[in-house]
Amino acid sequence: MEDLKESIINPETSNVEVNNNAETFFSADETQKLNSVETEELSNQAPEAENEDSLVEKYEEPTVDYSAYTREQLVDALKELVENESILRIKNRVASIKLAFTALNKVFQNEQFEAFLANGGNKDEYHPSDDQISVNYRKYINKYRENRQKYQEEQESIKLKNLALKKEILEDLRTLIEADDTLKQTHEDFKVLQTKWKSIGEVPRAEINNLWQTYHFLVEKFFNKVKINRELRMLDLKRNLEQKIELCEKVEELLVDASVIDSFKKLQQYREQWRTIGPVPSDKNEEIWVRFCNATEQIDQRRRDFYDQRKEELDKNLLAKTALCEKAEELTAVQPEKINVWNEISNELNDMLKVWKTIGPVPKDVNESIWERFKSTLDKFFETKKEHFEKLKDEQANNYNLKVDLCMQAEAIAKRDDWKKATDDLLKLQEEWKQIGSVPRKVSDKIWTRFRSACDEFFARKAEYYSEIKGSEMENLAKKREIIEKVKQFEFGEDKEKNLAVIKEFQREWVEIGHVPIAEKDKLYKEFRDTINKHFDKLKVSAREAQETMYRERLKNVSGGDMGKFVSEEKRELQDKIQKLKADLILWENNLGFLANSKQANILKEEFEKKMQSARQQIALLEAKLKILNEEVNAKKENEKQE
Repeated sequence: MEDLKESIINPETSNVEVNNNAETFFSADETQKLNSVETEELSNQAPEAENEDSLVEKYEEPTVDYSAYTREQLVDALKELVENESILRIKNRVASIKLAFTALNKVFQNEQFEAFLANGGNKDEYHPSDDQISVNYRKYINKYRENRQKYQEEQESIKLKNLALKKEILEDLRTLIEADDTLKQTHEDFKVLQTKWKSIGEVPRAEINNLWQTYHFLVEKFFNKVKINRELRMLDLKRNLEQKIELCEKVEELLVDASVIDSFKKLQQYREQWRTIGPVPSDKNEEIWVRFCNATEQIDQRRRDFYDQRKEELDKNLLAKTALCEKAEELTAVQPEKINVWNEISNELNDMLKVWKTIGPVPKDVNESIWERFKSTLDKFFETKKEHFEKLKDEQANNYNLKVDLCMQAEAIAKRDDWKKATDDLLKLQEEWKQIGSVPRKVSDKIWTRFRSACDEFFARKAEYYSEIKGSEMENLAKKREIIEKVKQFEFGEDKEKNLAVIKEFQREWVEIGHVPIAEKDKLYKEFRDTINKHFDKLKVSAREAQETMYRERLKNVSGGDMGKFVSEEKRELQDKIQKLKADLILWENNLGFLANSKQANILKEEFEKKMQSARQQIALLEAKLKILNEEVNAKKENEKQE
């Protein structure tokens, strides 16, 4: 707190008249007491130079966050500061703009270099070039430097002039000390010189100490010479005490000021006023000084606490923004596959950006890096999203063409009357539709409505058709039950061939009757087959003959539209079974050769023989079915030729 002590003695006269006849010399005791007071006050003084930092504090500039500015915006902001604001109020903001622009310009230069390489350029031949933004940026930075240099030169010139003025005052003091004017006139002249001294601004730093020491020496010499009246001196001291008490009260009022910054600024003004007030009575000097120091110390501590708390808030803000960075990096770590997931992540990132903007500032040394980390994560995601959606747009266009083709096929099927085959074909189209990806949203509903309309048209026609034949199904049900009763009651003769012909005729009649209700179909057919099989048993028809007969009837039940596919699949299935059975037969025959003659081996041989006999019978039946299948196909082809 040494800098708060008075820098010079500030004696001022009271309203007491000192006439030309007043005694100008005091006794030795009075002179000694007066000198001791003046010497004590002078010993507590120390000059305080006002540097550029103190000027900047007087003109404290606002804090601006340039982290979200573009290069163009940064140049515009720099131009506004350089052209329209005082050089003392823009230092920190210009520094922030320089940091932000340097980072962005580096990115811009890297992009130019990458573009040069991408266009086939040789990196050894690359020469970076500035765009108009960079040119404008250098222009205003240079102008700022010129203004700053000009300001500093002007200040130095002013300081030199102030030095000359103060040297003139020192010479005037010497002249005043040597003059023989009256006490009152001398004192008045001294006050004028003292006022002039205080009104003169800064001087070169190298001259401060010598200048103040000379001034103090002359002031002390002046007081020794003029020997001011003790009563007048005490009035001065009392008035100074009152002024310092008033200052103490003002400083103490600052303790309840809501604004820490404003209270500290006012404190600097009060400190400056304290320095300009002269000495007080010696018995009050320590007391008033301690009171002032206590109040100022509390305000200083309050300011330190404020900046400590602000640092803590900055650190908390950094933690919050770091958490947002980590969350953004986690969200964008895996590339989504579905559009809705892309959009959900986009919404989350946009919400996080809004949250980011609500969080306060972070420490200056990490402000740029933490913003760059968050911004680069968002930029990378949205760039990837843009590329993905451009690719998706092409895929959707292709999907649209595929679905248009399916619509055309569905519209063609909707006109067909082969209900089973058409239904299967339409269901396949619906499965294909499901497998095709999304289409552009603006045509999605339209293309789906077209496809759905074709499907609805077909199934409506089909429902109408089957609603018409529902009545005939009940009639067919009655007819098939009559055939079952006929088969049950029919008496067969001894001629096997005729009996088989009769059974075939019953089966033919059964097939010629149309559809029956689906709920009765399986039950009715089982009853018919059981009745036929009983007659086969009575007629002693072999199982193979019965199966061949049943297989022929099965072929007749296959509709014309399904015949081609059925024949192809049936042939493949029969041939596969025959081939497998033949392979098994060869394996078993080989295994028989390895069996020794023993009771256990004979049992195994019998088992193998049974398996081989069963396999031969199955092969014969399957080959017979294959022959019947070929005969039916050839007969169908022959009928088609004749038709």
